[in-house]
Amino acid sequence: MAQKSKKTKKSTHSNRPYIIGFWTLFGIGILLAIFVFLLAGWGAFGKMPTFEELENPETNLATEIFSSDGKTLGKYYNENRTPVKYEDLPEHLVQALVATEDERFYKHAGIDARGTLRAAVFLGQRGGASTITQQLAKQLFTENVSDSFTERIFQKIKEWVIATRLERQYTKEEIITMYFNKYDFVYQAVGIRSAAKIYFGKEAKDLNIQESAVLVGMLKNAALYNPVRRPDLVEARRNQVLEQMNRNGYISENEMDSLQKLPMKIEFTPEGHDEGMATYFRAYLQGFMKDWIEKNPKPDGSHYSLYRDGLKIYTSIDSRMQGYAENAVKKHIAHLQEEFDRQNKNNPTAPFRDIDKSEEENIIQQAMRRSDRWYTMKAEGKSEKEILASFKKPREMRIFSWKGDIDTTMTPRDSILYYKSFLQAGLMSMEPQTGEVKAWVGGTNFKHFKYDHVKQGKRQVGSTFKPFVYATAIDQLKFSPCDTLPMSRFTIEAGKYGNMKDWSPQNAGNEGYEGMVTLKEGLAKSINTVTARLIDKTGPQPVIDLAQKLGVDVSNIPAVPAIALGVADISLFEMVSAFSTFANQGVYVKPVVVNRIEDKNGTVLYQHTPVTRDVLSKEAAYVTINLLEGVTEAGSGVRLRGTWGKDRIDYKRAVTGYPYDFKNPIAGKTGTTQNQSDGWFIGMVPDLATGVWVGGEDRSVHFPTITYGQGATMALPIWGMYMKDVYADDKLEVSKEEFEKPEDLSIEINCDNYGRKKTSQSSVPDELDF
Repeated sequence: MAQKSKKTKKSTHSNRPYIIGFWTLFGIGILLAIFVFLLAGWGAFGKMPTFEELENPETNLATEIFSSDGKTLGKYYNENRTPVKYEDLPEHLVQALVATEDERFYKHAGIDARGTLRAAVFLGQRGGASTITQQLAKQLFTENVSDSFTERIFQKIKEWVIATRLERQYTKEEIITMYFNKYDFVYQAVGIRSAAKIYFGKEAKDLNIQESAVLVGMLKNAALYNPVRRPDLVEARRNQVLEQMNRNGYISENEMDSLQKLPMKIEFTPEGHDEGMATYFRAYLQGFMKDWIEKNPKPDGSHYSLYRDGLKIYTSIDSRMQGYAENAVKKHIAHLQEEFDRQNKNNPTAPFRDIDKSEEENIIQQAMRRSDRWYTMKAEGKSEKEILASFKKPREMRIFSWKGDIDTTMTPRDSILYYKSFLQAGLMSMEPQTGEVKAWVGGTNFKHFKYDHVKQGKRQVGSTFKPFVYATAIDQLKFSPCDTLPMSRFTIEAGKYGNMKDWSPQNAGNEGYEGMVTLKEGLAKSINTVTARLIDKTGPQPVIDLAQKLGVDVSNIPAVPAIALGVADISLFEMVSAFSTFANQGVYVKPVVVNRIEDKNGTVLYQHTPVTRDVLSKEAAYVTINLLEGVTEAGSGVRLRGTWGKDRIDYKRAVTGYPYDFKNPIAGKTGTTQNQSDGWFIGMVPDLATGVWVGGEDRSVHFPTITYGQGATMALPIWGMYMKDVYADDKLEVSKEEFEKPEDLSIEINCDNYGRKKTSQSSVPDELDF
C-alpha cells in the first residue's frame, strides 16, 4: 500500500511544471494582449481619436435646401449626407441591421468575443467578427484597409479599442444612428436618408420592410449589391436579410415567405447638382450663400462651409408651383422647337438668320473661346492653333435632345452649332405682397445649358417696357385709361432730348395710323405711336426714374424716347419684380428667395427682413393695372380667354395647352423684339405675378415671321399652362378675385361714363400736346 501511494505522489509531482507553465504562458498572453491594447490606446499603432473627437466625430454634412412647403429641393455637399435621428429610423430597419450585421449587438460592449473566436477558428468562412460598433469605428476613425497582414492586425486592434470607447461614450441607439448616417450607399447617397431618397424617392421613416432589407443588404458591399446595377443579385441579398430577420424572431416565416415573393421595386432619383428640381435656382442660391458666408463668419472668426457644415436653407420656392412651372416650360418649348426646326429645314444659315458668314463665324469663335475645352487646353499650355484644331476633330459625346440624351460622334465645333439651334426659356413667379419668389426656371435643361435666363440673362424687353411709360403718365399727369390720342405718325425731332436724331416710330402688325384710340386700347394693341406721344409728354428721364424705383438696373438705359418701345436689356427677375409693384398698390417689395438659414443644430443664423418702398400712389398703380387688364380682354393676351382674335393661327402646331379659358381678372403684357428675337409675357393676378421669356441663345436665332415669333405665341402659352395647374391645385389658394380698388379713386376708368365721343382730336389737355 505504501509503495502504491508513493508512485501516485511521484506522478502528481511530475505534472506540476506543465500546469504552472500553462498558466504562466496564459497570464503572459493576457498581459501581452492588455499591453498591446494599451499601446493601441496610446497611439503606438497610429493616431487614435481624442475624447473630444469621440464626443463630436467629424463628418461632412450636406447643406439642405427646403421649399416653403417643407420639401427638400436639393443639397450642396462634398458628401451627400443629411443626418436623421433614431426616432426617424423605422423599427424594421434597425431590426434588419441587427439581424444581419450583429445578432448579439445588444449583448456585447463593442467586441463580440464569441464571433471573434468563431471567425478565428473557421478563418472567417462562417461569418466575420466585426460588430456594428467596430464597423462604425472603422468608418469614423481608421484609414483604408492595408494589404499588409501585420498592418491589418494592428488596424483591427485599433478598431477594437475605438469600439469599446464608443460603447462607453454612446448608447446603442446612438451607435446605430451614427452608423446609418455615415455609411456610403454610392451614387452620392451617403447616409440612410440620402439612400432612401435616391433609391426609393422617400424619407427613411417611410421605408417599408422590403425596402429596408434592400438597403441593409447593401451594407455588405454597396457597389456590388447595388439595385441600379445588379437588381437580381440585390433581390437575392434582400431575401437573405429577410431570412435573417425571421431567424432572429423579428418576422414570422409566413411574413418572410410573402415578402420574399414580392418583386424588388426602386425609384431611382439621383441627387446630383445637375439633377432634380429647381436646378437653376439652386445654382443662383449657391452664389447667394457664398456671399452670405463671406459676410457672416462664425463666432470664432472662421467661415461656414456650404458643403460640410450641414446648414439648413429655408427658401421661398413652393415645390408644387416649381413643378408646374418646370413642366410648362419643358412641354411648350419641346413643342415649339419642333416648329422652329421645321421652319429651319430650308434655311441655309441655320440655326441663324439675318447674318452673313463672317458674323456666323464670329459667333462660333466667341463660343469656342468661352468653352471649358478652350480654358482647359489654354491652362495646359496649348497654342491657339492647337486649340482651334481640336475643335475640328470628331469625338464621342453625349448630347441633349428633347427625346433624351443621345450618344454620338461629332466635332466640338459642330456641337456648338447644334446647341445654338435650341430655343431657351425663363420663368419667374412671385407674390407681390411679400416678394417671395415661388418658382424659378432659368432654362430648359441645366445639365446641358447652364446659363440662367431669370437673373443672369438680360434681353431686350420690347413692349413689356410700355407699362412703365403709361404708369409715369398716369402718376405725373393723371391721365385716364379713357383719354384718347391719335394713332397718326409721330416724330420727335433731333436735339430735343440730348444728342439724338429724328425719331419716327412705326406701328407694328395690322395697326394703321388712322383715327383715335383710348390709352387702354393703345396699350392693349401695343400701338407704338401712342406710346411715343406719351413719353414725349413725360420725358424719358421720369420714365427711367420710375423704372429704377421699381427695381430695374437703369445704368445702361439712355434718356432717349426710343426706350419707350423696349430697346433696353433687362432681366426677367427685374421685370417681374417691377410689374409686381402695380399689383401691390404701388409698393415695391424686393424679391426674396431665402427666408431663414439655420446651422445643423437648428440655431437661426439669418432671418429675412423685407425691403420695401413706396413708388406709386395706390391710384396710379390701380389705373395701370386697369390698363394691363385691357391686354387680356381685347389685346394680344386675349388668347388666355379662349379666343385668338383676328390673328388666329394653327395653334395646334404652334402652342400647347390651348384653350386656357380663364374667366378671372388678369393684368398682363406681351412683348416681341426686333426680328422676333425675344418673346415675353408678364401676367398678374392679385397675389401672383409671373413672367416668361423665350428666345434663342443668340439674337440671330429666331423665327422668320411674327406669326410664330411673337410673345403671344412663344411665351404666353407657358404662362397659361402654368396658371391652369396652379389654379387646379386648391391647396395653393391663388386668387381669382378682382384687383383691390382704392376707395378714393379719382381717375375715371369706366369709359362708358367718361363722356368721350371724340374721333378727330385728343382728349389730353392741349398744353401737353407736342
